[in-house]
Amino acid sequence: MMIEYDISMRSVEATLFAAAEPMTVEQIRGYVGDAIDVSDTLKRLEEHYRGRGIELVQRGRTWHFQTAADLAHLLRREREESRKLSRAAVETLAIIAYHEPVSRAEIEAIRGVQISKGTLDVLMEAGWVRPAGRREVPGRPLIYATTAEFLTHFGLSNRRDLPGLADLKAAGLLDPVDLAMEAVLDGKGDDAGDDDDSVESELVNSDPDA
Repeated sequence: MMIEYDISMRSVEATLFAAAEPMTVEQIRGYVGDAIDVSDTLKRLEEHYRGRGIELVQRGRTWHFQTAADLAHLLRREREESRKLSRAAVETLAIIAYHEPVSRAEIEAIRGVQISKGTLDVLMEAGWVRPAGRREVPGRPLIYATTAEFLTHFGLSNRRDLPGLADLKAAGLLDPVDLAMEAVLDGKGDDAGDDDDSVESELVNSDPDA
């Protein structure tokens, strides 16, 4: 049934459409004036919009327009936000992936510089790095390891799928700074799952109070 669209309906409709928040009858009346029966007009508008893509609904004492509940899924959109990792974060992630589990002191010993807490926070927020307990040495430093999400994101079945240094060189992914780390990383890339006790012992002893 077609409902006649009079000035009362148009005025109340326009007021609600422009409102930033749901409005009470009294608030609407403050805009459209006392000459309009706001309560009656709201009921007519509610009927007019029933079954449409946009509905007029009452919540408590307030009224507002909203998308029909059965169509809400049409308005959902997934958005991917890409964030470029800093060089420090990339290097830290690589060291953890090839040497895990490692402490902050061990990461710093390999990189040759200190890392900020924010660097590890970024990697943990991305879901790629997790705390993996504490090293049983003086000070019991926290150690870090990669996660299942890390493997999934980079298309790896397990850590043994990590590229070795020869692969990285062939792909042109190593610059002079990376090459300078080769002595430390050598052997780790080809068998990421093996432990290098001599390197680990040296790293732990380098900062026993970490």
